[in-house]
Amino acid sequence: MTTQSDTSHQGGASPFGGAEPSWGPPSSTALQEPVAPPSAAPRSGDPKQPFFRRAWRGRPEDPRWVRPAFLALLVATGLLYLYNLSASGYANSFYSAAVQAGSQSWKALFFGSLDSANAITVDKPPASLWPMALSVRIFGLNSWAILVPEVLMGVATVGVLYGALRRRFSPAAGLIAGAVLALTPVAALMFRFNNPDAMLALLMTVTIYCVVRALEDGRTKWLVWAGAAVGFAFLAKTLQAFLILPPLAVVYAVCAPVRLKKRFAQLGLSAVAMVVAGGWWVAIVELWPASSRPYIGGSQNNSFLELTFGYNGLGRINGDETGSVGGGGGGGGTGQWGETGWNRMFNSEIGSQISWLLPAALILFVAGIVLTRKAKRTDLTRSSFLAWGGALLMTAIIFSYMAGIFHQYYTVALAPYIAAVVGMGATVLWEERSKVWASLTLAGAVTASAAWGYVLLNRTPTYLPWLKWLVLIGGLVGALGLIFAARLGRQLALAAVGLSFVASVAGPTAYTLSTVNTGHTGSIVTAGPAGASMMGGRGGPGGGGGMRGGFPGGGNTQGQNQQGGNGTTQQGGGMGQPPTGGTGGFPGQNQQGNGNTQGQNQQGGMPGGGATGEGGMGGGGVGGLLNGATVSSAAKKLLETNAGDYTWAAAAIGSQNSASYQLATGKPVMAIGGFNGTDPSPTLAQFKKYVTDGKIHYFISGGSMGGGMGGGNSSSTTSTSSQISSWVTANFKKVTVGSATFYDLTQPTSS
Repeated sequence: MTTQSDTSHQGGASPFGGAEPSWGPPSSTALQEPVAPPSAAPRSGDPKQPFFRRAWRGRPEDPRWVRPAFLALLVATGLLYLYNLSASGYANSFYSAAVQAGSQSWKALFFGSLDSANAITVDKPPASLWPMALSVRIFGLNSWAILVPEVLMGVATVGVLYGALRRRFSPAAGLIAGAVLALTPVAALMFRFNNPDAMLALLMTVTIYCVVRALEDGRTKWLVWAGAAVGFAFLAKTLQAFLILPPLAVVYAVCAPVRLKKRFAQLGLSAVAMVVAGGWWVAIVELWPASSRPYIGGSQNNSFLELTFGYNGLGRINGDETGSVGGGGGGGGTGQWGETGWNRMFNSEIGSQISWLLPAALILFVAGIVLTRKAKRTDLTRSSFLAWGGALLMTAIIFSYMAGIFHQYYTVALAPYIAAVVGMGATVLWEERSKVWASLTLAGAVTASAAWGYVLLNRTPTYLPWLKWLVLIGGLVGALGLIFAARLGRQLALAAVGLSFVASVAGPTAYTLSTVNTGHTGSIVTAGPAGASMMGGRGGPGGGGGMRGGFPGGGNTQGQNQQGGNGTTQQGGGMGQPPTGGTGGFPGQNQQGNGNTQGQNQQGGMPGGGATGEGGMGGGGVGGLLNGATVSSAAKKLLETNAGDYTWAAAAIGSQNSASYQLATGKPVMAIGGFNGTDPSPTLAQFKKYVTDGKIHYFISGGSMGGGMGGGNSSSTTSTSSQISSWVTANFKKVTVGSATFYDLTQPTSS
């Protein structure tokens, strides 16, 4: 058996100094087995060694710099993601309200309800809410309690990725991959935000780690763990968790070092584990009497299965999303959710979020396959490239052509795959650097990163205008050094490697620093400086029209008021407190209560948006589709008065609107129609009964779309929330508090 200690190295000293470490994997023709330390050396887990010494030293066979470097990477990632965390306030108030509800009610926690009285759920399964809700139960409702669990998931993802590459390739591969992941702008965005994508990215990374472990020696338990990880990921973001299953299943079926019959039996057991891990919750929800559980938000018939395969499933692919706000374009067209086609990951809508090292990853993936083309079927190096690279290609292709709802931050799912391929490819080619084709390919990957970094930085020409030239020139010089790295001495090799790495990550690092320095709120958020991601762009330098990160035709959700607003940008408040500018307010909201509410009243307005007034989009203190409302102290006091006498302190159309008032008061607020205001819950008859039974105190005027948004809405769905609004305004007393309008449902205007 060939181990890492047996692997021969190319000429030249290590660019990291000292003796040449094992950068790459064992020979591709060697029997692939887990690398074991020499039997005479004490294991890092030897109980005779003090715990802290073992934790700091790591594996005895590793150079002494390895474990400290890994721990430094984790600490640096954690500090980076924790910096300025409270600037985002409650981040996406839609999920924060559900977190608050889960911290108050175990039933709401289980179902993922938006309110503790369990009227309706979020439009996703609840797994991503559970860590945040438990944190809020312990530490109270504040920004840090909500967002720190997301940061920890980011650090854990970096750690799992390092472990996956360090085990098979080398510590250097793991460190490179971990650093690339941590410095990806969209990763820095979403591991500091309360959407489900942070948990999804972590579990997808764990899944591939387990599959690669199973490929080492064909042990069934690792494939079962992979299935369990995918199943739980389904409970975070439904079918998106399954995107990587086809390439992983094929890789294991072809490359696993066991008999074919056993391979398929193991895949079957993994599928069973996946169904159990994700299906137990689905079974309980579907079997639970609908009358005693909350309505399934996002569905049109109160079914989680319908939500999974419709609005959150096939509808995202083909754009036919009943109850949604409209689909996108297909076949290279530009629809409401941006341009689709092969170049979508590179265009001005998406490129700056994720694609900085995507060209290099594609080059290195092909190089890894070429390098192992003559290896035997069970070669673990090739299997690793196929697993990580297959996940990358499958996810990128689906994202590029899906015609339904698509947001820039979805691309965080690609970040671990890109980082892994870069880490593997760079170190494997370094091992082969004495071969002309390998050194040229490695230099080509650096050149591609530098050139593409220049293009992306040039799309925001006023942001650090000097950086694009340093990236381009530094990358070209570093690439030139890599061509001759095998003939250079240690100092020059170190300079070439260091310069190449810095040039490759300088652009995404700058955008990441801009991201962590800015608060992000609302339903659609983007990473990087202003102008980095433009909806509706055509992919060329400078991009196209549309608002940065906003709803199609809508406004900016990054904490700035666009045309039509008369307030000033508000920054986040102190640690654990709502942002400054008003009680219960949100960063970037106009705190006077009569300005822009992030994503509404913009030039052009939202598709289907109504005029100011009951049921429309306007009105002071009224939330929109993309972000919540500003809640004044007077409105907060009104809703809190005698709130304990009612099941719901108020009801409002749309989840973002209701979430704002719920977060401000701590009292349940019913979201009529769910997130889009288009769900048929409650019906007019149900709402009338709630009012007759004295369960709802106030109706909040205005709110989200309430129908008329396209996406294949039925007439009944379109009219439900508007019927309720019309009935309330015609029959109950209006109460005006500042610029906000309420209706007292205990005070009818006539008998």
